[in-house]
Amino acid sequence: MTLTIEFLPKKQQHSQYDWADISNGNARVGKARCKTRGSTITIYSINIYPEWEGLGYGRQFVDYCKSHFQVIIADRVRHNAIGFWKAMGFSDDKDGNWSFSNRSIGGNP
Repeated sequence: MTLTIEFLPKKQQHSQYDWADISNGNARVGKARCKTRGSTITIYSINIYPEWEGLGYGRQFVDYCKSHFQVIIADRVRHNAIGFWKAMGFSDDKDGNWSFSNRSIGGNP
């Protein structure tokens, strides 16, 4: 099955965030709380539901973001999640955030 990501606009969610539904076929496997602005996305949280954890859905969501956004910011990364963001190629911004810049999308940041 193919992972699908559907971003739900702030207005539709009555939220200050853009929520992304993460699904595999007809099964919703998680959601992510983000803010998008042009070619930049800030990820505040990725929540993969317990019964779907460990199957790579969080990584696939980040890979999706890498292919659709020039700059990705992981906001206030928890200490126990640093290894995940490092493995995904993100750099420590030294302020609690980790970031990834994809120069192949939309030119230089």
